[in-house]
Amino acid sequence: MRILIIEDDAAIGDAIGAALGSAGHAVDRLADGRLADAALRDHPYDLVVLDLGLPGIDGIELLRRLRSRADAVPVLVATAREELEERVRALDLGADDYLVKPFALREFEARVRALLRRRTSQGVPELQLGRLRLDLPRRRAHVDDAALELTPREFGLLEALATRLDRVVSREQLIEALCSWDTTLTDNGLDIAVYRLRRKLEGSGARIRTARGLGYLLEEDDGARA
Repeated sequence: MRILIIEDDAAIGDAIGAALGSAGHAVDRLADGRLADAALRDHPYDLVVLDLGLPGIDGIELLRRLRSRADAVPVLVATAREELEERVRALDLGADDYLVKPFALREFEARVRALLRRRTSQGVPELQLGRLRLDLPRRRAHVDDAALELTPREFGLLEALATRLDRVVSREQLIEALCSWDTTLTDNGLDIAVYRLRRKLEGSGARIRTARGLGYLLEEDDGARA
């Protein structure tokens, strides 16, 4: 999942960014409302974490603009504004959740998981291919009842392919899904990640096939099924 954090407090941004990155998400961070407004127009996100007291454009105005474009991306407001009127205003404008600072990191992580579950439940929260089961909200993979040990990058790669099952996903799409603005992934790095994931999927009933010159696709492994 790709998440945008809009937060002008560097310490808070560092903490929640590290937590989300450790969970395997690609995380972008901005501290200015105007820059965030432009980013939300240009890039698709799976979740936005939004502070209200921002330079450039206030978080409330940013939220209003986002919803006026009919952008339904889930928004978790994380702010020091604790007044009831502020909570009601943000929720009425389309915020999906409201968390008052200071907050426990575990609670923040739980609320993020809940919003992502809600988003994926509108699509396909669990995918199965052969003996492979992929739980997207909890970011877990199993082969039969055994957990498949994947790194965050490997899970992100599997997720990007599994949500486009039997369709070619270009190298550019995969790199964008796996990287935030401050991290990079070379073509060679992508090939290495695909190689390692292929080895872990052996015998699972799912395989990654190369579409030469185009990208990769995830499909059922007929040989394993037989």
